[in-house]
Amino acid sequence: MNGRPVEFSTNKPEHPSEILAIGTSDVYSVPQTMQIYRAVVAMCSKGFRRLPVTDAGTGRLRGLITASDVVDLMGGGSKFNLVTVKHQGQILSAINEPVKEIMSTDLETVHPSDELPDVVDRIVMTKTGGLPIVDNNDLLMGIITERDVLQVLTSYKSKSLVEDVMTTSLRVISPDETIQGAGREMTRRNFRRLPVVSNDVLFGIVTAMDIMKYVGDGTIFENITTGSTDDVLGISVRSLMKGDLLTTSPLENVGDAARFMLSKGVGALPVIEDSRLVGIITEYDLVRALQNEL
Repeated sequence: MNGRPVEFSTNKPEHPSEILAIGTSDVYSVPQTMQIYRAVVAMCSKGFRRLPVTDAGTGRLRGLITASDVVDLMGGGSKFNLVTVKHQGQILSAINEPVKEIMSTDLETVHPSDELPDVVDRIVMTKTGGLPIVDNNDLLMGIITERDVLQVLTSYKSKSLVEDVMTTSLRVISPDETIQGAGREMTRRNFRRLPVVSNDVLFGIVTAMDIMKYVGDGTIFENITTGSTDDVLGISVRSLMKGDLLTTSPLENVGDAARFMLSKGVGALPVIEDSRLVGIITEYDLVRALQNEL
């Protein structure tokens, strides 16, 4: 973090595992029996977008619950069947089910001895926001995320600009789109965020984390009449957009954009040119861009 180019062979942290030093080794995990709602509350309170699920006795990794899994449950995809079929449309009943009902079990993992360049390649190849770190017995040792990697890679002085790596084929929604509609679009497209646009004006971005916080901060209970999905998922996404709208420009250096995103704790920035939305740049885009220059 001293501004010098990253040299993976020489600038290794003083830690028995480079990956554990860069990621989080004091990792918070939950058992498979924990209620979905309690897990979501924990994720929101700690600012986590993903939470490992482990055996209570052995600590072995069994799954991962992510903000995207919660969005899927909230009407985005197949996990919504837990609401519609098992709980006859009563979403507040469904979120009391154990996390094993919606957790992802087909996981990409890394080993503590893996080299950082290989881990970066895995993140880019799989488009996975976070990889659990496990030993040879699947014992959970930690987790490494796009944001952790970006912290390291931003010490490299990139020559690329935002316009070189941003996504320009955008899917947008209107401020009047429902939470359920936004979740369905995210799940179908495998997106974690969607720009909110009306009459060519950018209102903001709604993210999977925003939808998860709708549950985790208790706002969902403010819209209860019958407890059905129409009650709690039929409100517009404009109610989820809070805080300042942070943006960048196409001519911004990607390293500067990365540092700005890290300082603000956001995972993406809309790209604005001449007051128009021309793209979006995400943590994944930045990791991929900086990785290609190492």
